[in-house]
Amino acid sequence: MRESACVRSSLAKLPTTTVCNLPLFSNGMIIRDVFCIILMLLLTGCSDDPTSGSNDAHAPDTKQQAGIVRLTAEEIQSGEIVVRSVTSGDFRVHREFPATVAPNHHATAQITALVRGRVLEVYADFGQEVKRGEVLAMLYSGELGMAQSSYLKSGARLYVTEQAFERGKMLLREKVIALAELQRRKGEMLSARAERQEAQNRLRLLGMTDDQIDQLDRDQKVRSNISITAPFNGRIIFRNLTKGEVVEVTHHLFTIADLSEVWVLANIPEKDIPYIYSGGASSVQLVEVLVNAYPKEVFHGKITYVGDVLDVATRTMNLRLELPNADRKLKPEMYATIRVYSEPEKGILILPEMSVQRERDRTFVFVQRDTQSFEVRDVKLGDSNGEVVKVLDGLREHESVVTKGAFVLKSELLGEQV
Repeated sequence: MRESACVRSSLAKLPTTTVCNLPLFSNGMIIRDVFCIILMLLLTGCSDDPTSGSNDAHAPDTKQQAGIVRLTAEEIQSGEIVVRSVTSGDFRVHREFPATVAPNHHATAQITALVRGRVLEVYADFGQEVKRGEVLAMLYSGELGMAQSSYLKSGARLYVTEQAFERGKMLLREKVIALAELQRRKGEMLSARAERQEAQNRLRLLGMTDDQIDQLDRDQKVRSNISITAPFNGRIIFRNLTKGEVVEVTHHLFTIADLSEVWVLANIPEKDIPYIYSGGASSVQLVEVLVNAYPKEVFHGKITYVGDVLDVATRTMNLRLELPNADRKLKPEMYATIRVYSEPEKGILILPEMSVQRERDRTFVFVQRDTQSFEVRDVKLGDSNGEVVKVLDGLREHESVVTKGAFVLKSELLGEQV
């Protein structure tokens, strides 16, 4: 229908004289041939699609077809686009595991009473810093008094038997006594020495020091009070006694811990055990520790123990870290997260994670071609550690890649889809 309209329009535009002035022959052959030629030319011209111009308007952008995005200098500046060269370097990935802060068990003491007694005084309290040998509490113990009395009695008996033996040796030389009598006295002396040693050991077992025992020898005075003292410098993190109560030897009185160094305990799943390596002193693995109380601070510790067996129920391996804690920020029983890094891979092509763009199943970056044009480049990536990602294919070292502002280029590339 469109062709017929075009023919009619073309014929209508032909001047009447064009046809009328043609030479006529009797059979009209020339007129018919000329008219057919004109008609064919008109049909050929009308066969062009009048809407072809509008189709060209909707054709895809040649810049996108070629995978090139061009921006003006003003657009680049306003989009804060930053370009960085692709480099090779060491690449490490990390894993994170939940953990708990604990006191250093090698510098922790649970203090109990060594003898049954009644509490006379309590001098220490929660959170108090104490020095080695400082008195924490004072107990009265009748059992201790009896042990001291036995020690003094054994000392008196030993003195008597030693003097009798010395006199016996003198009397034997004068032939006043027989050898058998001297041997009997010697046996009594040795028995008294053994009793004295046993009484002394019992005093040590009940908590008396050598200085206190020496003082008892000098003064010959029974003291039934016993001091509970700190074994080393530290902080009291537990107290469980009050003045006047009777405590037994199984009673837990205090816990003292030196918190200048703490432990962090974690359980490592079986599949992540390869991330843990523990060698000699020259290859100590350093680990980062994060705690919720200080979200912007990273603590560093070293692995000091790797479990030899797995927990049957959880299929995890025990891991222990030691961390310096001079400012006492880390508290026992805090929840923590440990970040363990794998051994570094050398000479790996790496790319900042923020450079990578993803659209459905496609992964690509923007490579700078010149100051105002950027090429869309599909890439194949490997592992990522959250900051950089390993490049397997699609880029070469020293190529310039957009690391900041790539969303502006992506918007230009995808238009309304973003």
